[in-house]
Amino acid sequence: MTMPPPPPQTQAHQQPPHHQPQQGWGGQSGLYSSPIPVRTPGLGDAIASEWTKIRSVRSTMWTLGVMIVLLVGIGLLTAFAVSVSDANLDGTPVLSLGFFGVLLGSICVMTLGVLTIASEYGTGMIRTTLTACPSRARMLIAKSVVFFLLAFTITTVTAGVVGVLQTAMLDGATADGAAWVRSTVGVGLYVATLGLLSLALGTIVRHSAGAITIMIAVVLLPLVLAMFMFSPTLSSVQQALFEYSIPNQLGAMYDASVTTSGPTGWEPLWIILGVTAVVMAAALASLDRRDV
Repeated sequence: MTMPPPPPQTQAHQQPPHHQPQQGWGGQSGLYSSPIPVRTPGLGDAIASEWTKIRSVRSTMWTLGVMIVLLVGIGLLTAFAVSVSDANLDGTPVLSLGFFGVLLGSICVMTLGVLTIASEYGTGMIRTTLTACPSRARMLIAKSVVFFLLAFTITTVTAGVVGVLQTAMLDGATADGAAWVRSTVGVGLYVATLGLLSLALGTIVRHSAGAITIMIAVVLLPLVLAMFMFSPTLSSVQQALFEYSIPNQLGAMYDASVTTSGPTGWEPLWIILGVTAVVMAAALASLDRRDV
């Protein structure tokens, strides 16, 4: 007895045809190879990113704009008041008339220094920043470099312009080359370093209002405390607070310090650099040990 032939296979039972893997763009089977070269981002890329951020936010325009107005406005008003009153400077350096504007303008630089990093913690943008730049030390260094160069350039140029205008308004007032360098480049370095100290403090505190309040206290509190120390037993402490207060150190850069002793010449700059280096090291340690 013969068996009947098997029924023909339907389309559902037929074996699927064998497909050959397609060649990718890079020449490998099924894989895509980008023609764009891939490289590891470095410090230069982080600096370029931070420069884009700091020049595109409104806080930079407002803080530095107000600082320029204070430096120019108060500096020229002071020189105009002296010229109208025919007051004798009695050996007071003419460039020291820019001290008051720089002192108030430094508060704007400190505010911008805090906002450069603390505002990112407030908005949560710091997570995006650290995703793009996982190295926290590199991120902080990039922010510091961009902020320092910007603050130094703006302060130095503005202080130089104010000094030229003050000298022109007061006939016969002159200043030597060393005084010009300290009153422009030196003051720019001091104010920019003070702003860098604010940035480091903002990294530690991570709160804009709190860090700004602490920095204003650092600037003004020693001088205020010294003014109310009437006890003779505290005379040495009072003298030290007067000598090493930030307003007195800034005045020393103009050769117009309040006290007859204390830092002179370029010494205030070395002091603020040392303090900033210590706080910046603490900020780096804090950034590595704490979560976002």
